[in-house]
Amino acid sequence: MEEQQQRTVALIGPGRAGTTIALGLLEQGWTVVGVGGRAPDAPSTTSAAACLSSTTALVSEVARGAALVLVATPDRALERVLLAAEPAIEPGALVVHLAGSRGLDVFSDLLERRTGVRVGALHPLQSFPSTTVGLERLAGAWAAVAGDPAVADLARSLGLRPFELADSDRGRYHAAAVVASNHLIALLGQVERLAATCALTGPVARGDLTTVEQHLRDLDPAERDAYRALAREAARLTGRRDTGLDRLLDDLRSPPGAGSEQ
Repeated sequence: MEEQQQRTVALIGPGRAGTTIALGLLEQGWTVVGVGGRAPDAPSTTSAAACLSSTTALVSEVARGAALVLVATPDRALERVLLAAEPAIEPGALVVHLAGSRGLDVFSDLLERRTGVRVGALHPLQSFPSTTVGLERLAGAWAAVAGDPAVADLARSLGLRPFELADSDRGRYHAAAVVASNHLIALLGQVERLAATCALTGPVARGDLTTVEQHLRDLDPAERDAYRALAREAARLTGRRDTGLDRLLDDLRSPPGAGSEQ
């Protein structure tokens, strides 16, 4: 590829995190060749494309012409989205997901179908309430990286401070990140008033039972009661009413699927 082609990026998942990272690359001279989401005409997709001076595309087509493919979808959708995007991924392209709770295992099916594709994970240890605030927070923030060495270089180019994180440590790492960024809010005074102006994020607010369940499995048994108690408070503040989530967070004795602990 020519030098200009090497600085082309496609974004799959037009949420705040993906858009913030893509916007940071845009400011570094990269060209965003396309944005893919639920549908090309979905409001979130068109809004992100406009922010990134780009166009919308189907997920199955958006990676065409991109040296870097950023995948910023919900964690549980990563494998499905990667396979949907695979036909248009260029030979030698670097495919990077931004999920905190998932590692390199999500690329297994993709790599069975394709050779010569480089993969990696990049998770900024930072919250992005908006793209504007997110860009301000990138500089100096830590970022968990894995996979191809180019991922750490990419993080540094955005002002992030990368550190290697093994797949085996992902669950505990992401649980710690959620506690730091969300559960702490549950301990603050006058939290209802504060929460009215700064929405909580994370798996409890999203109703992501799979991630919460994995956190509970990965945590030391002595840490689970505190996690559940603070997660229940976070759910209350967001107005989240979910029977499955309530069941996970009300069982203070053992993680889902485990026997009783003595």
